Amino acid sequence: MNLPNKLTTLRVILIPFFLFFLMTDVAGAASKWIALAIFVIASLTDFLDGYIARKYDLVSNFGKFMDPLADKLLVCSAMICFVELERMPAWIVVIIIAREFIISGFRLIAAEQGRVIAAGWWGKFKTAFTMFMEIAMIINIEELSLVTTVLMYVSLALTIISLADYLLRNRDVLKEGDKK
Repeated sequence: MNLPNKLTTLRVILIPFFLFFLMTDVAGAASKWIALAIFVIASLTDFLDGYIARKYDLVSNFGKFMDPLADKLLVCSAMICFVELERMPAWIVVIIIAREFIISGFRLIAAEQGRVIAAGWWGKFKTAFTMFMEIAMIINIEELSLVTTVLMYVSLALTIISLADYLLRNRDVLKEGDKK
């Protein structure tokens, strides 16, 4: 197993530990800071594994499958916990997760056609804002609640914009298999 795949696997392994510290106060006030540290480390592995895989030509089928799955598991599990913790409305989480399902399905159709669809800039902005939002929600400091709320709605808007951009840029994927 190459280094990028090990980093992806590490990210998946870190998720239960992150959730444990996020959802409990087993370490008292330090629990949220431990959860934050684990989340940041896991998020950094997402950046590093892709960077290393591309730079050193270590792209693998395992990585192509597991990297986006690990990312979605980390981000979506955190948001589901934020609903339970009453830090985020469920309807926003549903929209964000629905976008992930739609994009994943779209990529499957493209893959069947032998196409790989790279993430666009809107998707990259969405990912960055979502990570910042999740960090703010993990920290959960009352004085930053307005900033956290703004980040949440910006993430939601970027989720919708990036989905529309993705579908518009790649709409021909759905037409290629149609019979005339």
